[in-house]
Amino acid sequence: MADNGDDVDAEYRIRDGDYIVLKRGEVYKAAQIQKKRKVIFEKQWFFLDNAVGELFGTTFEIQAGGTLKPHAPKQAPSAADKEAKEAGTDNRNIVDDGKSQKLTRDDIEMLKEQGLKGQEIVQQLIDNSTTFKDKTEFAQDKYIKKKKKKYDNNVTVLKPCTRILAMMYHGREPGKICHLRHDTLAQMLTLGNIHAGSKVLVFETCAGLVLGAVMERMGGYGSVVQFYPGGGPTRAGMENFGFPPHFHETLHEFPLCKVNALLAGKLGAEWGPEASGDPQEEAPDGAEGEEEAPEETQEMEVSAEGEDSKEKERKEKCREKKVQERKVKMEEKRRKLVATAALLEGRDADGLVIASRFHPCPVLLGLLKFLAPSRPFVVYCQYREPLIECYTKLREQGGAINLRLTDSWLRHYQVLPNRTHPVLLMSGGGGYLLTGITVATETDAAAVTTATQAKEEEPASKRIRLEEVDGTSSNNDA
Repeated sequence: MADNGDDVDAEYRIRDGDYIVLKRGEVYKAAQIQKKRKVIFEKQWFFLDNAVGELFGTTFEIQAGGTLKPHAPKQAPSAADKEAKEAGTDNRNIVDDGKSQKLTRDDIEMLKEQGLKGQEIVQQLIDNSTTFKDKTEFAQDKYIKKKKKKYDNNVTVLKPCTRILAMMYHGREPGKICHLRHDTLAQMLTLGNIHAGSKVLVFETCAGLVLGAVMERMGGYGSVVQFYPGGGPTRAGMENFGFPPHFHETLHEFPLCKVNALLAGKLGAEWGPEASGDPQEEAPDGAEGEEEAPEETQEMEVSAEGEDSKEKERKEKCREKKVQERKVKMEEKRRKLVATAALLEGRDADGLVIASRFHPCPVLLGLLKFLAPSRPFVVYCQYREPLIECYTKLREQGGAINLRLTDSWLRHYQVLPNRTHPVLLMSGGGGYLLTGITVATETDAAAVTTATQAKEEEPASKRIRLEEVDGTSSNNDA
């Protein structure tokens, strides 16, 4: 039983190379466990070496020299908490003139240099405050909480997940994820019917956060096709999840600029020689053309500067090596494009998720054609007007039912004895979602009818022949 317990715990223990999320209060930061690597978090630096082998969710205390020590279990109420019980009736006579605290900034820095911990510094601040005892119990708790947040040197190591990473990005860099809030992202995964074994299309410019959330929900089963603008996809947020290798085998990518060519059946013509079955044909020719000018320039430099032949050979070998590496990368990229195009040509995807800073209307109308009938799609936008245009276009051209345009509203509550109330500061808005379900249009129905008629042509001709034979035999009998 002990061995089984150890095996279960091993899955939740921190290992070298794992991706983690550091937490202090309401502040988060993503990092990777690497030995002897300095991490700076909330103006403090430390090393994560001692975190290896501990369980996720462990709280560590930052000691001198940047080492981490697992925090002791919950202790009995401290002297500061006991002192808080001696409280005043109200705060009407307290004046915030900045003179109530006897300790100066230099004194506090001196206490830190002496090695005092966060709790001890807070106790010193309480002892040297002339107005602390006159505050109410609630005001004292608020004061202690504020000072602990400032001087506490504890940090918690968490396992990355969609909720934590979404809160991290929204709190630190909301512009990178188009101000997508974690509750809105949860609605997207539910309304998009993301589940294991499905084929999902994703187009997002949220630093890979939406892509990572979809992959986490699918659990490494099925396939995900990521459409990307520009030269390559952005996956910083997805990498912070720390997925195992078999998750990446389900991920495919396809450039958005080639979608129209794929829909028109002209993708092979755009690729050129690689579509004819010899993807290596164009690369060497192009490489030779690129090499000619540098070779001529180098020969002139050699004659002018008098470089020896060994240096020339070394440079030629380096250049040939780079050309070969480039050819290998191009071949790998083309192979992946061919495989992804084969996935999309069936037009039988199970879901579509769009969250982008670009105008969603042309992207949505183009990618909807890859979905099978009776499949959900969800589009996120920080603003309402682009989604209204998408809604109008879909109602005009058809092909989608149950269209809904919704917005998200979220407010946190403070839940404490005798002081439960909404938090004063809240998010102004969580963006807007457009959802719907695809249906077969008249064009699709006509194509199906044509295919059905083509299949029934042969049996119909056979029945006609049989009728003619029967009619001839009856005339002979007469």
